[in-house]
Amino acid sequence: MSEKGKEAGIAVTAEELARINRFAKKELRAEEVYTFAVKLCDNEVDRDFERFDRAALEKLSELFVGRTGIFDHSWSAGGQTARIYRTEVIEEETRTTAGDKYCWCKGWAYMLRSEQTEPLIAQIEAGIKKEVSVGCAISRSVCSICGQEDGRCSHRKGQKYDGQLCYFTLEEPTDAYEWSFVAVPAQPAAGVIKSKRYGGQEPAPKDDGQIWRDKALLELEQNRF
Repeated sequence: MSEKGKEAGIAVTAEELARINRFAKKELRAEEVYTFAVKLCDNEVDRDFERFDRAALEKLSELFVGRTGIFDHSWSAGGQTARIYRTEVIEEETRTTAGDKYCWCKGWAYMLRSEQTEPLIAQIEAGIKKEVSVGCAISRSVCSICGQEDGRCSHRKGQKYDGQLCYFTLEEPTDAYEWSFVAVPAQPAAGVIKSKRYGGQEPAPKDDGQIWRDKALLELEQNRF
């Protein structure tokens, strides 16, 4: 598997099919599904100078089972295209910027084979649809310099203090919302991005009847990694 993309076209064994059928309303056959693996997130410091710790990855691994795959973090049922049916945290011998062993959350996803999904499957196989991003909620973001939670110290992400890089460690996930096919990676080594950006155009306001959705989207945007 390329650590920057997906492991596509996995053989659908009886064991894999049994895992998939836990989420299906009817008993699916192997020829009806297409499966692939994604690198959801890792513990390296990313371009926003944030990282998950190992415990957060273990928890996210649990939370992402059953979560849907969409496009560009657009919360629309029409965009649902795949679902994670199992996960695992993989540990490697290399070290991260923080000094611990590099590890990452691997997810196995399935989608139905149909005329509608064949173009997407072809794009996955060709390496066109490659990067993914996750949306989740995190309880704590801790400064690497002083150990204080985000907002309680004056240290700035990406700055060095006495030669030590400032980044924030994301801890104690409480929810996994979704994972998305996206375009531009923020975690280059993992091939995983997040949609949180600075200096971009603000989304257009919605009407009063959708205030609940505004709040939900705001929470997602503040906690997407």
